[in-house]
Amino acid sequence: QVQLVESGGGLVQAGGSLRLSCAASGRTFSRSNIGWFRQAPGKEREFVMAITWNGGRTYYADSVKGRFTISRDNSKNTVYLQMNSLKPEDTALYYCAAQKDATVDVSARSADFASWGQGTQVTVSS
Repeated sequence: QVQLVESGGGLVQAGGSLRLSCAASGRTFSRSNIGWFRQAPGKEREFVMAITWNGGRTYYADSVKGRFTISRDNSKNTVYLQMNSLKPEDTALYYCAAQKDATVDVSARSADFASWGQGTQVTVSS
């Protein structure tokens, strides 16, 4: 089983950038698809981006297309979320999670993920 810890959040002005990290422990990280989700106050958790276990494919929500990128370094047991051109509507608590079944393609459904981290807050001011 994998354990995940997010970091890198903070307060940034609109148009700025942040890089979030998702550090993992556990033997199964390198075989796990990893997703980033976010939840704003009063809203449901939503999918942001995901990456396959080997980094070969990435998936994104339309709301972050062209602005966010996801990558991973399995030698460091870390997945990164690079966020550029941030907007106030990107303000949320950002979570990473490991997909339960690594034998299927990446899912955008939070119910298909487990081992959630505690989240890191991203606040974008206008």
